[in-house]
Amino acid sequence: MRIEGLDFAYERLGSGPPLLFLNGSGTTLAEVTPLLGLLAEDFEVVGFDQRGIGRTGLPGGPYTMADLAADALAVADGLGWRRFRLLGVSFGGMVAQELAVTAPERVERLALLCTSSGGAGGSSYPLHTLADLDEDERERVSARLFGTPPGHRRPAAGAAAAEGAALQLAARAGHDAFDRLPRIACPTFVASGSQDLVAPPERGAALAGRIPGAVARVFEGGHLFLIEDPDALPELLRFLRGEEHPAAAGELPSA
Repeated sequence: MRIEGLDFAYERLGSGPPLLFLNGSGTTLAEVTPLLGLLAEDFEVVGFDQRGIGRTGLPGGPYTMADLAADALAVADGLGWRRFRLLGVSFGGMVAQELAVTAPERVERLALLCTSSGGAGGSSYPLHTLADLDEDERERVSARLFGTPPGHRRPAAGAAAAEGAALQLAARAGHDAFDRLPRIACPTFVASGSQDLVAPPERGAALAGRIPGAVARVFEGGHLFLIEDPDALPELLRFLRGEEHPAAAGELPSA
């Protein structure tokens, strides 16, 4: 799909209500294919490589969170989706917030996982600062933040991929949707990991507290709680299907 002169790689799976999925920092379609497959059992789900990431083209200069939200809306437009459900994970949750405050009439249900609002609600860990560390220290910090095994390293990226990742992290550093969050007008589910060091649960509570009617839910685990807590994915799916408001399961609304 071509948007603003860039070719966007995307996957479209399943059938049912439309669901747009937004990836985390540096994450490609190839890495989330298993999750998209699970979501496709209930939805017509679309995920895409964000600009400069994976198989999507690299822009010619810096960009903002507003640009990334505009990309996501353009993908929905290209699919012919007037209204859709929206699921954002980590960095994708930041883009989802920007989209939902910019075009609240487009979003039917919103799920924000392991993410933060920025601004007065607090920010997630500043991942852009990892580039200032030597390789061994960067590995140690990343392992602590994401709960990856010691010695785990992603394959070295090529120059274009490294530039795309750096541009994305620079945009992430400027994320601040806090003051605009009350514009969100749809049912919203905010989920955090109890041990998350990237987006701690207090960030999720602050985020949910700014969105009318939103519910904050804390699951066991770290930044990857969606695969660590067996209750997380089923509860997320129930919310996205509209079968049950999370508060009905005994969760308290955010403060």
